Amino acid sequence: MKTLLVFAAAVVVLAAAPCASAQQTTIRDSRGSTIGTATRSGNTVTFRDGRGSTTGTATTLGNQTTYRNSRGSTVGTSAR
Repeated sequence: MKTLLVFAAAVVVLAAAPCASAQQTTIRDSRGSTIGTATRSGNTVTFRDGRGSTTGTATTLGNQTTYRNSRGSTVGTSAR
């Protein structure tokens, strides 16, 4: 659950910034160590761990965001 909240916060940060191309945000733990990245391209944010492996995505269409794991299975949705 904590990991999902970190990812959701990254989605909010990236969604608020206007973007013409891919935009990347570094995700850090409480000690400041990099634990992953969130990259926004269009309406999708892709989450990667510290090794660069994809851990999931968040895609926003209209007022609904769908969260998927690394295999592409839907793990949650939210509405604005």
